[in-house]
Amino acid sequence: MIRAVVSDFGGVLTSPLKGSFQAFADRSGMTIEAMGRAFAMLHEREGAHPLHELECGRMTEAAFVSGYRRALCEVAGREVALAGFAELLGELVANEPMIELMASLRDDGYRMALLTNNVREWEQRWRALAPIDEIFELVVDSAFVGVRKPDPAIYELTIARLGVIASQCLFVDDREDNCEGAAAVGMRVVCYEDAAQATAEIRAALDDARG
Repeated sequence: MIRAVVSDFGGVLTSPLKGSFQAFADRSGMTIEAMGRAFAMLHEREGAHPLHELECGRMTEAAFVSGYRRALCEVAGREVALAGFAELLGELVANEPMIELMASLRDDGYRMALLTNNVREWEQRWRALAPIDEIFELVVDSAFVGVRKPDPAIYELTIARLGVIASQCLFVDDREDNCEGAAAVGMRVVCYEDAAQATAEIRAALDDARG
């Protein structure tokens, strides 16, 4: 039996994050490719990906923005006016069909958890995009637990806090690597592409588990 549903936040309960990064790039006068090169340069120099450090709570948003702006300036060969990084959230729109589905699964008696790679300073803002506490009994936020998807430890932590076993969990995420990480620890997975596809696959997985 599947006893718990574990959902991602950005890209599942909201519009895709890719569009938000593109808007962020446009505001900053950069291309997505240049932004990627700046990340890669910082990763090579510092031995850790700055966005991952931010999402694990090991770096403040202010420190991230300062370091990343300098890298972007170096890549661009000019000064870059880096718009507020938190404005990424302003581009996200609630994915109402998926929010309604998660609420209905809660009403059906499933244990509900949210597992998100996120930023400590953004907590109040992203929680305002959906009725998080009404739907989910458990929220595991990478910025507060110090580990991020697809590290096995964050899935194992979520499973332990739910008090179930991995095979009793259905995990939903829009990133393939995150889905692979969940599957590797024994969770059942649905990789989100759109609301209709994900809803059908989630319902089918739950029906199949009931036999």
